[in-house]
Amino acid sequence: MTNAVQPAAQAAAGADAPLRAERWADLQALVAVAERGSLSAAARQLKVSPSAVSKLMTRLEARLGVQLLRRSTRSVQLTPEGAQLYERGKRLLADLDELERTVATAATPRGAVRITASTSTGRVLLLPLVPALLAQYPQLQLDLSFTDEVVDLADSGMDIAVRWGELPASDMVARRLGSTRQAIVAAPAYLAARGTPRHPDELGRHTRLGWNYRRARPAWPFDVDGRRLQVHAGEVLRVNDGDVMRQLALDGAGLARLSVYHAWDDLVAGRLVAVLEPFNTGELEPIHAVYLGRPDRLPARTRAVLDFLQAHVDLTHAEAPLPEAWQRAEAP
Repeated sequence: MTNAVQPAAQAAAGADAPLRAERWADLQALVAVAERGSLSAAARQLKVSPSAVSKLMTRLEARLGVQLLRRSTRSVQLTPEGAQLYERGKRLLADLDELERTVATAATPRGAVRITASTSTGRVLLLPLVPALLAQYPQLQLDLSFTDEVVDLADSGMDIAVRWGELPASDMVARRLGSTRQAIVAAPAYLAARGTPRHPDELGRHTRLGWNYRRARPAWPFDVDGRRLQVHAGEVLRVNDGDVMRQLALDGAGLARLSVYHAWDDLVAGRLVAVLEPFNTGELEPIHAVYLGRPDRLPARTRAVLDFLQAHVDLTHAEAPLPEAWQRAEAP
C-alpha cells in the first residue's frame, strides 16, 4: 500500500515544487524523442549523447511515477500518458519560445524616435551623429525637427528635446550632454570697416545682432574689473534662428554673441574672429537632452538614443578659452 501511494506523492510534490531548469530539459527531451522517433535522433537534435537523453527520460518517469515510453530495440513509442504530456509540453515550450521572442523584441531598440532641437544645435551636434546612430541601431527611425522655438514635448508628441541654457522647473527629466562658452564674434570685413571694440563701453558704436525669441537674454554680460557689466544686445536687427544669426555675422552685418560650438568651424577657418575675450565672463551654458516620463519606464528606442547622445556628443572643445590667434584685440 505504501509503495503504491509513494509515486503519486512524488508527482504531487513535483507539481508544487519551484520551477527548475531540469524540468524544462526533461520536457524538451520528451518532445524531441516523440517527434524524432528514437533516442539517438533526439540526441542529435539536442546535441547530447543518447545516454544523456535516456537518463532524462528515466528521471522524468521517476518524478511523475508513470511510464511515458515503450522502448524496444527498433523503436520508441509514447504511452497514453506520454502522449498527453507530449501534447501539453509541446505547447508549453512553444509558449516559452514566443514569450522570449516577445521580450527580446521589446528590448531591442526599434521604431520611431522624435527629436526636436534648435537649428544650430541640430546641424552641428545631432546631424553628424545620425549615420553612426542608425548603423548601431538599424531598426530605429528618426524624426528630426529643428526650430529655435521651444517645443512642448507633451503637446507635440516629441520624445526628446535637446536644449541649451539653464532649464526651468518642469516635469521633464534631463540628461546633461555637455556645456559651451559664449563669445562675441564678427567677420574680419566688418571689423576692418567699423573697427574692433577693445572695451565693452565701445559697443554703442557697433551693430549688435540680437534675438527675438521668448527666452532670449536682452543683454550681453561682461566681467569688467571684477564687476558684472550688462550691455544691451541691441534692436537694430534681431532674429530667432541660430543659423540665420551666424550667417548675418559671416556677411558682416554686425557683432553676434554665439555659442562657441556653433561658431567653432568659422573661428578655426578665420571666417569669424572673437572680440572682447578679456572681458568674457567664462560662463558655461549647459546642453541637455530632456524627456518626459520615468527613467525606468522609457521605451528601449528612446533610452538607446539618449545613451548614444550622452556617450557621443563631445563639447570639451567649446568649454575652454579661445586661442589668442582667434581673437582680435585691437583694430586691424
